[in-house]
Amino acid sequence: MNVSSNPKRKTILLTGKELFWKFGIKRVTIEEICMEAGVSKMTFYKFFSNKMDLVRTIMDDIFDISLKEYRSIMDSDLPFTEKVSQSILLKREQTKAMSSEFFSDFYGHADPEMVEYFEQLKNKNIQMIADDYARAQKDGDIRQDIKVEFIIYFLNQLLEMTHDDKLLNLYDHPQDMIMEITKFFFYGILNREVHT
Repeated sequence: MNVSSNPKRKTILLTGKELFWKFGIKRVTIEEICMEAGVSKMTFYKFFSNKMDLVRTIMDDIFDISLKEYRSIMDSDLPFTEKVSQSILLKREQTKAMSSEFFSDFYGHADPEMVEYFEQLKNKNIQMIADDYARAQKDGDIRQDIKVEFIIYFLNQLLEMTHDDKLLNLYDHPQDMIMEITKFFFYGILNREVHT
């Protein structure tokens, strides 16, 4: 049997995700994950070397699924404004169940290993977005008077803002902040003629 399709491994992943989303990464222990998943610690360590390995695996899975969904949207024949709308809805769906604790642990106060991992994910994502936006600008969907490099710089700054507790505290839920940043970003770059 393929390790990735092992039912116990899948249960650990699902349970870990549910607990991390609800309580954050720091507050959840391997013991709690095992108890909720109905598996032994020995079984846990058969599949994951530690809690951060589990977090990375969960985030890799989410990133891979999100990437496929994003590519499906961006590679479709939809008008660019509709692609933007669907990308925003996708972002909302991805963040729907995240708690403030998870968001804070993952984006704001993560340990150095998690920060490095998040940077790698972010850089991979941003390069793909840069390529898509350069293509959209060439097609006239994004304003010509904005450099794509500025868009990427600005996107990085917006991502940095998510680490700011003052900003996070303005919202009842972290996904509300993510959605506001996402809408602000997307609708600020669209060509006015295309958007109206």
